Amino acid sequence: MFVVVMRVLAWLVVLVTVGGVGGVVAQDGILHRGGSGVTAGSQTVPVDVATAEVWSRLVLKAIDQEYPSKPSVVVTGDADVLPPRTMFPAFHGCFDWHSSVHGHWLLVRLLRLCPEMATAAEVRSALNRHLSAENLQAETAFFSRDEHKSFERMYGWAWYLRLVIETGEWDDPDAGLWHANLAPLEQVLVSRIEAYLPLLSFPVRSGEHPDTGFAVGQIIDYARFRQNSELETLVKGRARDWYLDDRDYPVEYEPSGQDFFSSAWNETDAMRRVLEPAEFEEWLKRFLPGLPGQLVDGKTIHPVEVSDVTDGKLVHLAGLNLHRAWCMQSVAASLPAGHRLRAPLETSAAAHLVAGLKYVNSGHYEGDHWLATFAVYAMTEVGSEDSK
Repeated sequence: MFVVVMRVLAWLVVLVTVGGVGGVVAQDGILHRGGSGVTAGSQTVPVDVATAEVWSRLVLKAIDQEYPSKPSVVVTGDADVLPPRTMFPAFHGCFDWHSSVHGHWLLVRLLRLCPEMATAAEVRSALNRHLSAENLQAETAFFSRDEHKSFERMYGWAWYLRLVIETGEWDDPDAGLWHANLAPLEQVLVSRIEAYLPLLSFPVRSGEHPDTGFAVGQIIDYARFRQNSELETLVKGRARDWYLDDRDYPVEYEPSGQDFFSSAWNETDAMRRVLEPAEFEEWLKRFLPGLPGQLVDGKTIHPVEVSDVTDGKLVHLAGLNLHRAWCMQSVAASLPAGHRLRAPLETSAAAHLVAGLKYVNSGHYEGDHWLATFAVYAMTEVGSEDSK
């Protein structure tokens, strides 16, 4: 019952964020909202049309906002010093390349889930304009250069593959065209992944972009979507090499002051995809042996507050709440019914969702250019549905 209450509270946070929307009802302990909800496992998480409209407008503005910009590229001469729109004709907005990519993912997902939203035509037009064959060929040429082989490795790569999945799973003429246009860069990134992972002696453990665990989970989902058994075998094998013997993770050391990821939960969310259910249960006991108590003690694994939403690094903590929410939801769903961790994981996930949602659409670009993506990912339980 507490989980249901927390999910209702989370939805109320969304209502406040978008200015109030009515019509949410509870039926059989599950939230429903006019057919626009997304069923994932035993839960239905509503994506209200009004929310979709507000968040899509947020991203529509951001993907065309070229400045401020953080390109983070290697330049080899004066000729490489170019405005973002020239380097990245598809993904030049949203402050940085990866945020633009997952902003496009959000637009596709919201359009797919809420085709009746008032912004639908504008979203389609923007996606047609940005995800053109010409634009993506230019992006492919950029990534194909040897000096850019580590650009956006592997966070941006993972989000690009998630965009490939989203467009490929949707039976829609425009989505089919976008999916085809994404293919050349998709092939380059898969080649980069296949070359890089055998060379990565140790995983990158970080609360920010470089964390290897996040990319592992996304790439496994992509490999399954493509039925690429060789890629899946490679990634799962490397994950076993890096993580299988991990134990007694010090969760009390998380988070750091500007984390938007929990490295512990990224690893856990990845390993539920790598291991068979019984093997994962045993691994989880070793990796987080104190988890039952840590989830309920109110001080070890708990939602965090953002002290300044105008600081681009400090606002990362809002994303951490949403990230933990989606990881705990997915891990809970992977455990057997009645498992002693399911209820506390779901309860903590709901509390984290509430805490994270209140920072979406704050009116400050530092968070507004990316937080809606994390919210939609968590609310629609993306990782759970794609890894089953």
